[in-house]
Amino acid sequence: MGKTILVTGGSRGIGRATALKAARLGWSVAVNYVRDADAAAEVVREAERAGVKAVAIQGDVAVEADVIRMFAQATEALGPLDGVVVNAGIVAPASKLQDMSVERLRRMFEVNVLGAYLCAREAARHLTKNAKGGSIVIVSSVAARLGSPGEYVDYAGSKGATDSLALGLSKELGPDGVRVNAVRPGLIDTEIHASGGYATRALDLGSKMPLGRAGTAEEVAEAVIWLLSDASSYVTGSFIDVAGGR
Repeated sequence: MGKTILVTGGSRGIGRATALKAARLGWSVAVNYVRDADAAAEVVREAERAGVKAVAIQGDVAVEADVIRMFAQATEALGPLDGVVVNAGIVAPASKLQDMSVERLRRMFEVNVLGAYLCAREAARHLTKNAKGGSIVIVSSVAARLGSPGEYVDYAGSKGATDSLALGLSKELGPDGVRVNAVRPGLIDTEIHASGGYATRALDLGSKMPLGRAGTAEEVAEAVIWLLSDASSYVTGSFIDVAGGR
């Protein structure tokens, strides 16, 4: 049976791959983006070519009013939500903590932590109204357990917070029939590396992974979709590392 899902940060990378994989399964998709309207519109066009309803919704996940509006627009356009992918996040150029500005730290935690918590809060509010329950999938990172020393300890810390969010929220929402899980990607070949100032990072470091290569956004999306689907109906409070053995 078709589902209706909202993907934050759905215009690129893992979010885009998830939205399109969902569309190919016959699911309706709401694609959130913050700046790149053209990229989000292209995801919507591809989803519609798969024969499903899709909508692009602008919004900064770190802004409460934007998040509340995003969920309202998604349900108005597509109907009640069955699943939410809390995916939107940022990274900054590699740096040691001692060299990081407070502005960088504040924005990192505003988007990756506050943004994730706001989106998960709204997802909880919407999905607990659904008699069928639902599924929340939080896109974390193996950085949460590796620490990313000398590169992104701020990013790693933000993902540690989302791991705690997934664990605690799964216990809160279980009685309501809402499952909460996290996917922790490793070194994945997406545009996020360019936004962090190292566009070829995945290519350069891929050969050092146990599987000898970087992963793809589509491989991460497979895990996200499984957690959204009824095939994972007894899975909650769990973490799936899609990290090639890292």
